[in-house]
Amino acid sequence: MIGPWVDDANAALLTDLYQLTMLQAYEREGLRDEAVFDLFVRRLPERRDYLVACGLDDVLRYLERFRFTPAALAYLDSLDRFTSEFLGFLAALRFEGDVHAVAEGTLVFANEPIIEVVAPLAQAQLVETFLLNQVSYQTMVASKAARVVAAAEGRPVIEFGLRRLHGTDAGMKAARASFIAGVGATSNVLAGMVYGIPVTGTMAHSYIETHDSEIDAFRAFAAVSPDSTLLVDTYDTIEGVRNVIRLSREPDTNFRVRAIRLDSGDLAGLAAAARQMLDDAGLDHVEIFVSGSLDEYRIAELVRSGAPIDGFGVGTRMGVSDDHPSLDTAYKLVEYAGRSRMKFSTDKSNLPGRKQVYRNLTHDVIALHDEPMDGRPLLEKVMAGGKRLPAGTRTLRQIAEHARREIATPSQRPHRVEISPALTAEIEIMKTLFGAP
Repeated sequence: MIGPWVDDANAALLTDLYQLTMLQAYEREGLRDEAVFDLFVRRLPERRDYLVACGLDDVLRYLERFRFTPAALAYLDSLDRFTSEFLGFLAALRFEGDVHAVAEGTLVFANEPIIEVVAPLAQAQLVETFLLNQVSYQTMVASKAARVVAAAEGRPVIEFGLRRLHGTDAGMKAARASFIAGVGATSNVLAGMVYGIPVTGTMAHSYIETHDSEIDAFRAFAAVSPDSTLLVDTYDTIEGVRNVIRLSREPDTNFRVRAIRLDSGDLAGLAAAARQMLDDAGLDHVEIFVSGSLDEYRIAELVRSGAPIDGFGVGTRMGVSDDHPSLDTAYKLVEYAGRSRMKFSTDKSNLPGRKQVYRNLTHDVIALHDEPMDGRPLLEKVMAGGKRLPAGTRTLRQIAEHARREIATPSQRPHRVEISPALTAEIEIMKTLFGAP
């Protein structure tokens, strides 16, 4: 795992083998000039009007600490693929380049650089795999979470996907990305400690089942956690609500239960029935929280139905972005030794040259980096000479607030993305040079 909770000394090996075989060939050929690589998403998935850029903090941490340990070098030596001279080169290798990036929490669109790396060729090439790994997943989850939050229309959303996500690293990153996108809290206690995200939780059905009766379980749990949320659907949901009401009426009970949770069945119908029962019992302050295989589509249905639901718990379908579990991300060479480079492959081409993205209310413009254009420039320098700059040190809450403003900003969606005149001309030059159609 890579992150502030684990010091993984061998993170440099989190790469594809061909990155190292290419580097050895580069070194043999003496190809050591400055290279520029762009990380971007080729196309938006269906039903996505925008993506929420995420993952930069982990990228910068990785670049700051990049090195091959003696153990890593010994393993590479055991593969019998690399010369002793090349392994010596790797032993001294550090990332000493510059990074320009879109601030985390910023809305991005197809073909816009999210991160641009400027460094000697070997340094810029070798980090490709890790950068794609971190930015692809976290941007995917943040974008899904933003949709879930929007569907809830102001009702709080809690993230609790840890137990079903694809490994512990994904569980941590999903909590962080979801919080950036507007999710209010997580069930992941380690994420709470590491990132400062509010943590929350109720109880499992097993707690109810260990007691001789449901009301005994409610009574015991409320004695320990008076302002808790009680899970009412272990046996019969309506009877579970009745038991909450009975508990509120018991003598010498300081009833402070904050909410009930519905986790199965006809959530809209059960919420309506529960609300009526609670209100009739004078418990109008007790909220109704629902969970169970939720995503933005199901939440939107519940909101449209007018169901009296006060909050949502969302897990697996948000953490794996169930409807679109991957992004078509790419990390491509756009300049080497001061000359633009471009790939022309069908459906996999990229835009040449160093760039800037300018945001206007109704559209963005992808331009060459030194081409003056109207609009707000999105790419900012976050690392110089392998060291973070202030723009790369925003706190999680600053990032989340930036994302909130970004998502709330009125715009026409889908947002139009244009190519600037100078970049268009550069593309034509590249086509002429390389005989592309």
